[in-house]
Amino acid sequence: MKTPRPAAKPPTDRAALLPLLGEVFRAHGYEGASLALISEATGLGKGSLYHYFPGGKKQMAEQVLAEIDGWFDTNIFAPLRDPADPQAAIEAMLSGVDAYFRSGARVCLVGVLALGHARDEFVAPVNDYFARWQDALAAALRRCGLSSATARRRAEDAVLSIQGALVLARARDDAKVFSRALAELKARLLA
Repeated sequence: MKTPRPAAKPPTDRAALLPLLGEVFRAHGYEGASLALISEATGLGKGSLYHYFPGGKKQMAEQVLAEIDGWFDTNIFAPLRDPADPQAAIEAMLSGVDAYFRSGARVCLVGVLALGHARDEFVAPVNDYFARWQDALAAALRRCGLSSATARRRAEDAVLSIQGALVLARARDDAKVFSRALAELKARLLA
C-alpha cells in the first residue's frame, strides 16, 4: 500500500495531520511507520512533528485511534444505542461501515494495531473499540426482539464478518468481497 502524498502545503494544525498519520499507520503498521515515512506523508520535518506530538509516534497513534473512536462513536455506536428504530440503526451501521472502509478498499487501523507487535501498547483503546461496537450492536439486536445471548452472538459474528471481509478483500485485492459480506450480513442481522 502506498503512503499518501502530502498536500502541496503541509497541514498547519494537529487535526489536519491525523488523517494523514492514520493512512501511514494503515499502510505500514505501527512498527513500519518510520518518522521518515510520516514526514514524507505530512510534509513536515521531525521538529515540526514533535511540536505537534511531543510524545512522538506513540502519541500520534494514540490520537489517531482517538479520532477513529470518536468517528465510530458518533456515526456507528451512538445510533445503535438509540432506542427509536433499531433496524434503521443497523442498516445505518452497515452503510457507515461501508463508507468508512471505502467499500473494502481501506483496512481497519484498529485491526492493524491489534495484530501487530505494538498491540500491548494500545490494548485498552483497541479492546474498547471492539467491545463497544459489539455491545452497541447487541443492544440494537435485543430491541429487535432477540434474546440477550442470541444478540451477543450475532453482534460478535457481525464484527467478525466485517473484520474478516476487510482482511480477505485486501488479501485478494477484491473489494467486492467486502460488499458481498456486508449484503449477507445485513440479511442475517435483519432476518
